[in-house]
Amino acid sequence: MIRFNKPYVTGNEMKNIQSVLKSGRMAGNGEFTQKCQEWLECEIGCGKALLTNSCTAALEMAIILADIGRGDEVIIPSYTFVSTANAVVLRGGIPVFVDIREDTLNIDETKIEAAITARTKAIIVVHYAGVACEMDTIMGIAEKYKLLVIEDAAQGILAKYKGRPLGSIGHLAALSFHETKNLVSGEGGALLINDAAFQKRAEIIWEKGTNRKEFYKGLVDKYSWVDIGSSYLPGELMAAFLYGQLISSEIIDRARMKVWNRYQESFAAAEKYNKFRRPIIPKEISHNGHIYYLLLPTASDRDQMLQRLQVKGIGVVFHYIPLHSSPAGIRYGRICGDMGVTDSVASRLIRLPLWGEMKEEEVELVISLVQDEANHIEENVLSE
Repeated sequence: MIRFNKPYVTGNEMKNIQSVLKSGRMAGNGEFTQKCQEWLECEIGCGKALLTNSCTAALEMAIILADIGRGDEVIIPSYTFVSTANAVVLRGGIPVFVDIREDTLNIDETKIEAAITARTKAIIVVHYAGVACEMDTIMGIAEKYKLLVIEDAAQGILAKYKGRPLGSIGHLAALSFHETKNLVSGEGGALLINDAAFQKRAEIIWEKGTNRKEFYKGLVDKYSWVDIGSSYLPGELMAAFLYGQLISSEIIDRARMKVWNRYQESFAAAEKYNKFRRPIIPKEISHNGHIYYLLLPTASDRDQMLQRLQVKGIGVVFHYIPLHSSPAGIRYGRICGDMGVTDSVASRLIRLPLWGEMKEEEVELVISLVQDEANHIEENVLSE
């Protein structure tokens, strides 16, 4: 069996965990939490980073900071994980689903303005597969209509848009360090704050709604409950593991990109015969090799290839069920415009195993079996 995913463990993680255990201080916001935050602030260039226990938590914090309340609308792509929409719904907001682009599978920036109403307060962009959305256009729309932009960069760490790290462009951003991501801590995430106006409140929300940070700075003689918040801090053991990943990020990134590039090179010929479509990376984008997917001509082709490869021991998987057609999406959200690309992509996409420590023979086996299966696909024009 060739697994779909396996975290890359560098060896530094256990050393850091042993250090935490020896110190006896395992609660959040300790030495390794601070080190992780400093690394993110330096490498991404965000104004402030707050480590969280998940990307979901970071998105929830962002929605609180955006002051989303009952009836407020937030524009999002339907082709994303449920946390993107859940964060909005939990505050009483309405996720407004728009279609995605055919090339990058990111939110279609040309569809955003049509979804804006008097109730719209924010746009959440999702950088699918670590490939950046068209951020200049989106930020321009946000400025025109006085909206906040939240980057759901769960898949985007180490990737860039026109030289700018993902997570550093929107007003707020959320990262994920779930075990399926490039850099991991089991669970885990981070809220990135690029608008300084949000920093003080973000730290209060992060500290369960208290002004505890001001207390530690000696600015108040006692801390108390001053705002809403929750337990968003990760434990120090999680932060210690993550820091071991962060300081080895270049090694991990190179290993993943080697596998991604080998796939991309190997499948070029089959794409010419319309057996499937490979990922498209715009010239101004620097991606991070987070996902390697293929788009099959039809849903039937995808399902058959998925089944046959799984029987042969290859850990291939599909991806999101579009939120706009899910039971909760129908109940809590609304659709703006046609969702044809989203529906088509969701039915035809297959993801291949990709992790940094894949052996060369494993990569070549995946390639060989995928190419064999492609021979079963009739030559035709890919569905749009």
